[in-house]
Amino acid sequence: MSTWVAVAGAILGFFPTCRAAQPERVAVDNRVISQRDPAVDIRLPRSVHYVGSDRFLLTAPKLGDFDACELYAFVDSSDGHRIRKFYWIQFEAYLPGHPALHHTYDSPRHATLGGLDFYVDTWVSSAAKAPQPGSDAAHFYSLLASHGYRRDDLMSVRLAHLTDATKRKELMIIYAESLAPTGYTAAQLQAGGAEHAKWAALAERLIREAERSITIGDGARAPLPRS
Repeated sequence: MSTWVAVAGAILGFFPTCRAAQPERVAVDNRVISQRDPAVDIRLPRSVHYVGSDRFLLTAPKLGDFDACELYAFVDSSDGHRIRKFYWIQFEAYLPGHPALHHTYDSPRHATLGGLDFYVDTWVSSAAKAPQPGSDAAHFYSLLASHGYRRDDLMSVRLAHLTDATKRKELMIIYAESLAPTGYTAAQLQAGGAEHAKWAALAERLIREAERSITIGDGARAPLPRS
């Protein structure tokens, strides 16, 4: 095990410090329970299926390993594994070797879930566009693809909560829906697209659905199941 991987594991809490220790985060049915950074009990609609989790380090050519990530994927899909909706929950922490790094969200829109403040932003994406290799999106979509899930063009809302004043750790939740039921493509709705005027109303509905369908409680009051 490399030193950086060990440090990342300690930061995110996914390597037990002793044989009797329990993991600090776990997915249970339609929930993700985290006991720190932040301590939350995230509940999603019962219609979603838990796909799995992934733990990894983000890397950049000039930085090397710089960000420890832990993601959990939930999907609502058709019988043919075509995605109708998904929830992407991710915990992140910059590694100690990069003290100058801080998150710099600047979205003017915010939402409050479970007493936590989240930056809010939205976008559309084409199914034909592959995510950047090595990115967290590449990890997420690779996990879905490994379980046979297929995606159409999507509309997504990201909720980003910074856990403290240092802005070095975050909880990110992305809620996405297939654009197929709207009759529009990502190309039509993006800036400069033929139907871009329709995007504001669709984005507003998407945000409200995310706020309605995601419930956040106190993770410290939700003990992790024992293995």
